[in-house]
Amino acid sequence: MSKFGQIIDVEVPVLFNFFTEWDDESKLMHPILKDVAAAIGDKAKVVKIDLDKNQELAEALRIKTIPTHIIYFNGEMVWRKSGVMNANDLLLHLEKSKQH
Repeated sequence: MSKFGQIIDVEVPVLFNFFTEWDDESKLMHPILKDVAAAIGDKAKVVKIDLDKNQELAEALRIKTIPTHIIYFNGEMVWRKSGVMNANDLLLHLEKSKQH
């Protein structure tokens, strides 16, 4: 969990994608997240976290649905949504998160 704290305590928004390898909707998000990361460059970070390998973190964040997307900015959660999303919506939320 201390590593998670280091990841979120940065001066750019961090988009987390919580997924599992066996979930079809999670698989749909992989190319979308690559597009988001390419489009946003160094203005934000995109981090994928496999829930099967990080169950303690999933419990701490109360993640019940996959995929779940959470944006942190300056160490604080500023946005959260579950389900498949398109790249444009994710980019929009990353830009909005800087205003918090």
